Amino acid sequence: MTDTILANATLVLPDEVMAGHLVLRAGRIAEIGHGRNIPQGALDCEGDLVMPGLVELHTDNLERHIEPRPRVDWPHASAIIAHDAELASVGITTVFDALRVGSVISSNNAGYGEYARALADEILDLRAKAALRISHFLHLRAEICSQTLIEEMDKFGPHDRIGIVSLMDHTPGQRQFRDVSKLRDYFCGKQGLSDAAFAEHVAEQQALRDRVGAAHEAAAVAASRRYGAVLASHDDTTGDQVAVSAGHGCHFAEFPTTVEAARACHDHGIKVMMGAPNLIRGGSHSGNVAARELAEADLLDIVSSDYVPSALLSAGLMLGDLWGDLARGIRTITGAPAAAVDLHDRGRLAVGARADVIRVTRIGHAGALRGVWVQGNRV
Repeated sequence: MTDTILANATLVLPDEVMAGHLVLRAGRIAEIGHGRNIPQGALDCEGDLVMPGLVELHTDNLERHIEPRPRVDWPHASAIIAHDAELASVGITTVFDALRVGSVISSNNAGYGEYARALADEILDLRAKAALRISHFLHLRAEICSQTLIEEMDKFGPHDRIGIVSLMDHTPGQRQFRDVSKLRDYFCGKQGLSDAAFAEHVAEQQALRDRVGAAHEAAAVAASRRYGAVLASHDDTTGDQVAVSAGHGCHFAEFPTTVEAARACHDHGIKVMMGAPNLIRGGSHSGNVAARELAEADLLDIVSSDYVPSALLSAGLMLGDLWGDLARGIRTITGAPAAAVDLHDRGRLAVGARADVIRVTRIGHAGALRGVWVQGNRV
């Protein structure tokens, strides 16, 4: 096989930034060299940043491709391929596709049905056919306040590339929806529920959580162990909730909503993940703690693109500027998320690591992607 040499680059290593070159060979990083020399046959990176491919743990992007408008169901193979191509185009080389498990069977517009098993089969089939550019794993979002969680999770097993199970509790009055008015805005505004129908939905959901919540939470934790997946909490708000997450063995916390919860996560050895849109916009769209506030308090470890794939690279660069440490900022979108899900073969520029690499031209506080390599192949 022919080597790929990226030379005259600004290499973003795990703990430092230096001028140098990379040699990519047989899907791995074979050599890291210092200096601005350009070996024969090398690609001159003209001083651009060369860093690990980005690792995305939580993204709603696939949903947008499958349902580009409300109640419009797009052909799934086309949607998955377009989702994959979009992520590659913004430097993401490993993604955990988030799929909800657990449904609410309802007679009004507040209900939602099962879809995860069928969609997972389509993703895995396209992967087996080498139709996807980047590395895909599954992230099952276990909806505790639902009617069918256990039955849906029983349809998955260790062979399904499930890397993450997150414990989701969207019960009105708790966590993300502690302020029920935010939930009312969503259902009454976006889905057209009347005030009476919304009040009925809230009462039904709270009663459902009281009836099945403990059993569903225990089943989701057990399922994650059966799959061999990492467990994550979601929207922890209080120290007590974090203590429960720690007892379950959660590796990282998705979007804690308060400084109190983020600090408790660190006290328990749980990594804190926040959304890149929160950081870039300067605050949470739902009124929760700002990602920048956690970054300034040294309580932010991992960033997710959430609902804007292109935000991930920008967030890593912004954090590098905020901290005055580019390597640290880029770690939040590469090495830190990879380590949180026990993927120790990627997320860093090191000899022997997967040759998942991107080239970026810095433009102010943003970056323009100029090349993406997955296992040494340019995609």
